[in-house]
Amino acid sequence: MAIGKLSIDNFWAVIPAGGSGTRLWPLSRSTAPKFLRDLTGSGRSLLQETYDRLEALVDDRFLVVTGAVHESAVLEQLPGLAGGGLLAEPTPRDSMAAIGLAAAVLELRDPDAVMGSFAADHVITRAERFTEAVRTAVSVAREDWLVTIGIQPTFASSAYGYIHSAAPLAGHPGVALVDSFVEKPSAEAAQGYLDAGGYRWNAGMFVVRPTVLLDLLAAWDADFAEKLRAIAAKPELIDGLWPTLPKIPLDNAVAEPAAAAGRVAMVPGGFGWDDVGDFDSLAALLDAALTVDNDGPTVLGDASLVKSIDSSGLVVPYSGRTIAVVGLEDVVVVDTPDAVLVTTRAHAQHVKQLVAGLQKDGAAGLT
Repeated sequence: MAIGKLSIDNFWAVIPAGGSGTRLWPLSRSTAPKFLRDLTGSGRSLLQETYDRLEALVDDRFLVVTGAVHESAVLEQLPGLAGGGLLAEPTPRDSMAAIGLAAAVLELRDPDAVMGSFAADHVITRAERFTEAVRTAVSVAREDWLVTIGIQPTFASSAYGYIHSAAPLAGHPGVALVDSFVEKPSAEAAQGYLDAGGYRWNAGMFVVRPTVLLDLLAAWDADFAEKLRAIAAKPELIDGLWPTLPKIPLDNAVAEPAAAAGRVAMVPGGFGWDDVGDFDSLAALLDAALTVDNDGPTVLGDASLVKSIDSSGLVVPYSGRTIAVVGLEDVVVVDTPDAVLVTTRAHAQHVKQLVAGLQKDGAAGLT
């Protein structure tokens, strides 16, 4: 790396921008998912914040992979992608297809590339520590490891997957060899992981050489890897080949078998991380960011529209109407022009079930 240069040579940022964030309905919709929303009050969407966080490391070496239905909205928020930095999926096929397509494109575009995949809808604090972790991950990935960044658990969460480190990785202080990825455990099992030590949250961050990723995939499903490479070589084939690709997360398709084969390394991430999975986690995130004591509910949006007495929780005024909350603790009120959600932080996880009911009832236009 040249003196004074912040970016990492041949390092590419891949940003999968998908999902609908149903637990954040009605703020997040299939037509306007959470990665397109400002959920931190910064004035930037989560997608834009992800881009901002990575720009110094990659300059303009970005590939954002999103659904064709979101292509225009993504380009509106990130106009710099218009020169070939956006890949549009015809339909959702989960993370292996999305990230694998980016790998296949980069394999052709830059033979010396190392790619880092970072979700578009996560919030990260202590950015300088994130940068340090990414730099370490890139240096390890250049030696043909599949590298993941593990998050130090702050509580026994059953909402996240876990990474188990087996032993130190020789030649790389602080980096560990991974022997397994664990799906979302029960609360009791999660507490056992914290008590035992050696476990970190799986945030889905992977740093790897594109050819290494595709070759690891080929060892599990040669046809899958071959089709991704075919689409990258001839983009006009995507409409015919894309629907035939397996619908599977990268974790299951590559990370788990690669860990079992001793091919995965883990860099510890000493930064703050949140996937903003529901309104309870959003409220906690916003509360933690407050620099003064908050009297009343936390507000995401125009605070002048919210009037409260003896109340706490989260209020999101997105319709322009005044919202009054009286005598309610840990309430969640989300007001949009065509739908209003009223729940509590304790029941925030159940919003996904409500959205499923709306879809079943034929109210897909609301979701």
